[in-house]
Amino acid sequence: MRWLFLLLLVLNVFYYVWHQQEAPLKAKEVVSLSLYKGSQQDIQLLSEAQQASPEKGCLYLGGLATPELLESLRQRLVALDVASRKVVGKLMDSSGWWLQIRPESRHLLDETLVGSLSRDFNDLKSKIMQCEGIATVE
Repeated sequence: MRWLFLLLLVLNVFYYVWHQQEAPLKAKEVVSLSLYKGSQQDIQLLSEAQQASPEKGCLYLGGLATPELLESLRQRLVALDVASRKVVGKLMDSSGWWLQIRPESRHLLDETLVGSLSRDFNDLKSKIMQCEGIATVE
């Protein structure tokens, strides 16, 4: 038993000496991020990016309970020369039926017009969200 203890002790010392003789690892040089200055230097959250540039998002009108109300809203918008598309399925976390206002017609809808439409159509809501990832029907 003594011999086994001495053998383990000698092996431990040998391992310690062998480990100390290895060259220490050099720290890897890290290039500063300031050298990679580009158009997107700062990190932005998606919600901040949408607030900063709402003109890149799409305007959605809706939240109506029935498709008949949505169709009458669409006919009203056609009378105002505003092009729109029906949205199939749920619009993110919102319920009801929705219309996506086409980007070329968005400038025709201002706050006063949306306000008068919301007086005519109860529960009418407007949202500005990303255009990608929403299923629409032509």
